[in-house]
Amino acid sequence: MTPAQPVLELAGISKSFLGVRALAGVDLRLQAGEVHALMGQNGAGKSTLIKVLTGVYPADAGTIRIAGEAVRPRSPLEAQRLGVSTVYQEVNLCPNLSVAENIFAGRYPRRWGTIAWRTMEDRARALLARLNVNIDVGRLLSAYPMAVQQMVAIARALSVDARVLVLDEPTSSLDEDEVRRLFAVLRRLRDEGMAILFVTHFLEQVYAIADRITVLRNGERVGEYRAEHLSAPALVAAMVGRELAARREAAPAPAAAAGGEALVELRGLGSKGVVHPTDLALRAGEVVGLAGLLGSGRTELARLLFGLERADKGELRVRGAPVRVDRPRQAVALGMGLLPEDRQTHGIVSDLSLRENIVLALQARRGVLRNLGAQEQQRLAEGLVRALGIKAASLDAPIAQLSGGNQQKALLARWLATQPSLLILDEPTRGIDVAAKQEVMDEILRLAGEGMAVLFISSEIDEVVRVSHRIAVLRDRHKVGELPAGGQEQDVYRLIAEEA
Repeated sequence: MTPAQPVLELAGISKSFLGVRALAGVDLRLQAGEVHALMGQNGAGKSTLIKVLTGVYPADAGTIRIAGEAVRPRSPLEAQRLGVSTVYQEVNLCPNLSVAENIFAGRYPRRWGTIAWRTMEDRARALLARLNVNIDVGRLLSAYPMAVQQMVAIARALSVDARVLVLDEPTSSLDEDEVRRLFAVLRRLRDEGMAILFVTHFLEQVYAIADRITVLRNGERVGEYRAEHLSAPALVAAMVGRELAARREAAPAPAAAAGGEALVELRGLGSKGVVHPTDLALRAGEVVGLAGLLGSGRTELARLLFGLERADKGELRVRGAPVRVDRPRQAVALGMGLLPEDRQTHGIVSDLSLRENIVLALQARRGVLRNLGAQEQQRLAEGLVRALGIKAASLDAPIAQLSGGNQQKALLARWLATQPSLLILDEPTRGIDVAAKQEVMDEILRLAGEGMAVLFISSEIDEVVRVSHRIAVLRDRHKVGELPAGGQEQDVYRLIAEEA
């Protein structure tokens, strides 16, 4: 390989599914010793391109070259043998195995026909030391937080002598400090000569870590750019095909009847070990934002309200009447819906179609004796797909084939089908592109404008500020204050930082 020759080169890659074009003549090249960002909206073709590169899908046309040699990986294992390792957004490791076992699963070092446990653990420690991680590799992976699990996944990728490291949304579940530590590791690997393909939806992170950027739109390559030569507004314009500010402002939230009667009211509602007693009123036509740092209790409060956790303190009132919600079924019967934080684990049912996923909550509420007929399912799903702009080959396409943004919209459609009075949205914009984020934010404001109560949870404080009528701020699983509409990000951080 000559110094100017890319370590990885994809030329003219095309791929279609059931006549629907996913990629059309896409080119991509990675040099050794660089971080290369792959950007585009959900559905732009990023995931398909990665799956072609890693042997999950065969390309319909085009060539892949590694160090100048044409290759055609037929599986992820074959791609690994060729030097291409991938770490996915959802860490695909085994929580019931130790850290060392996860790093070497399927490739355990052996001595005299048995697993050489000491050798394996020594090698695991050495790999993690390269990433500046010092942990007990004999402990179960499940004992460690997501940030450590992400590092273990990277260590596993490095354990096969990778020349190309593909990181697909590696920061979506990390807080700011964890992202900084990850980026320090990536810079070290880049300086050692690794070629890193970095896929993300966070514009700020692109400019913090990337040397070059390739942009895809509608399955085609828009262009390749040096990061320092492409402004953030220009990057967004390249991704969405129209001029947008990189941080577009949502439409101003309409004034809510602040003095109106609460639709749902928490009065000292809490649960030992989950969240401290909390007071909070949720009114029809109002978006209430829930802000706080990672671990502040945002998701725990949502789960408590929806019956996924059991309250042992306080009172919950719906339309002025005290109620007890110990199970999600009771919450749904009271007119609540919950879009969960983790759409892959607790949201979509990947074996079902888009249509089946959309009607799932409504069918559950109606019970087994009142089945939704095929025509009713079709009519309902078609209307919601059209209203939310969900892109899919057909209503019967498996939901797993949809992009992350379209999966998120499908989950929103699932709850809209039940016509809820209160919609709880836990990280509804996580892992989706800038245009899809704006569409979701616009839909939240539209729903509130039609009289729905919305509890909006996001780790991105600017989103909470932009979309909320009021903001409840949490710290250490306590509610520490509320801010009215018009508050600024610094006001939220001030409440978070104040002494309890």
